[in-house]
Amino acid sequence: MSSPNRLLLTVAVMTAVVLQVLDITIVNVALPYMQGSFSAAPDQITWVLTSYLVSSAIFMPLTGYFTDRLGRRRYLLLSIAGFVTASALCGASESLSEMVFFRLLQGVCGSGLVPLSQAILVDTYPLNERGKAMALWGIGVMVAPILGPTLGGYLTDAFSWRWTFYINVPVGLLSFLLSMRVIPDTEKKARGMDWTGLALMSVAVGGLQLVLDRGNQEDWFSSRLIQVTAAASALGLAGFLAHSLTRGAGTLFNLRIFRDRNFALASLLIAVFGLGMYGNMAMQPLLLEGLLNYPAFTAGLVMAPRGLASMLSMILVGRLVNRVGPQPLVAIGIVIAAFGTYATTWYSLDVDPWWVVWPILVQGFGMGMVFVPLTVVAFATLPKPSVPEATGLYSLLRTVGSSVGIAIVATVLTRQTQVAWNTLGGHITAFNPAVYEFLRTLHLKLSNPLAPEALGMELSRQAQMVAFIDVFMFITWSFLAMLPLVLMLRQRKSGAAAARGEAPHAAFE
Repeated sequence: MSSPNRLLLTVAVMTAVVLQVLDITIVNVALPYMQGSFSAAPDQITWVLTSYLVSSAIFMPLTGYFTDRLGRRRYLLLSIAGFVTASALCGASESLSEMVFFRLLQGVCGSGLVPLSQAILVDTYPLNERGKAMALWGIGVMVAPILGPTLGGYLTDAFSWRWTFYINVPVGLLSFLLSMRVIPDTEKKARGMDWTGLALMSVAVGGLQLVLDRGNQEDWFSSRLIQVTAAASALGLAGFLAHSLTRGAGTLFNLRIFRDRNFALASLLIAVFGLGMYGNMAMQPLLLEGLLNYPAFTAGLVMAPRGLASMLSMILVGRLVNRVGPQPLVAIGIVIAAFGTYATTWYSLDVDPWWVVWPILVQGFGMGMVFVPLTVVAFATLPKPSVPEATGLYSLLRTVGSSVGIAIVATVLTRQTQVAWNTLGGHITAFNPAVYEFLRTLHLKLSNPLAPEALGMELSRQAQMVAFIDVFMFITWSFLAMLPLVLMLRQRKSGAAAARGEAPHAAFE
């Protein structure tokens, strides 16, 4: 493919990536406004997020099936058209039930955009340029959700929450028109649908997403809903694995893809990486807006440098991956991301804005260094026919890892807040001079009826701050836990690779 056409192809698939990934976070800041418009309860409005995540997670692994049946170009065009239409319908929704239905449709149509775009770039770029291609793809996958809250806050404040959906229409039309022109099609293949496998996988993935999304709110396994849903998910997963491994040909997707060592390790690493990345993204807005009283748009601006730093490091790593190899870049990126997260454990209620921003910059730079070479490793040794299915599975594991991460850190925050409350509260006694000193700054005495309220508010703030620090320490350890797996991604130049004149890291064990 000529360079101008390849550039247009890259722009086409990148806009498709941004469409799908941005929608995961851009809507978050608009939820309170939707809640008012629809007169919905807090536990009801979260279905706007859950419905999208569940439907997207269920259909994402089917990318290979639909690619075979429809051809890559037609499937991409249908996905973009469906996503844009569903986005417009979401913006025009007049009730919560309409919004949830259209979000389900949006998730179904958008589920294939990320894996399809990845498969197209993997096939389009030669192996020695794949690092650059994955850097461009990674910018969309990582930077879009980071910048989502900032853009969503601006659109909601300047116009209305409906524009967080309407913004998809012009971007989607651009992607659709470019894709019609430059995306090559693939040969259609006769392939039956494994309805049993689809049903079992839907129960497994949908149940898991529901448990993760509602678990902390329902107090996990003390809730009958969580117990039943978790059991159904586990049975669905066990049934799907047994069905897929015993049936042989004609299954929903080929689980034997995981026999490829690098793909299996990279998939596990991207799941753990999603835990750290999205865990950070979920916690920092709560800290900035809920505890430090930053306005929503200001909080978005404070977090935006993470995306800019990720973009910079991805461009840099895209140039270095052919020279250095992916393994050392991933390891260095993990260490940098871990240090940036560890620096957030130095926060306090009086933290200066600069001390909020620079750890976020370091985190973003390290995350960008991890994402690109890890993606290169994942697909380097897979046979070309397996790439469409592999990209769907890889994206699914990244999504599940992200959901698990958000659920875990939310639970850690809730539990550690209670622990810190009890611990710190034990020091609030009539015999502690610090209590009198604190009340003196507020011109209160211990006997004043307002004193317990003032002490309780300060205790709550301090307990939450301690809990946030515990969460950031947990995320730091989750990054460092990736290092042993990275060491297993050994590489060497094979004879075949040498004969083809490929880069030294082109063949992996």
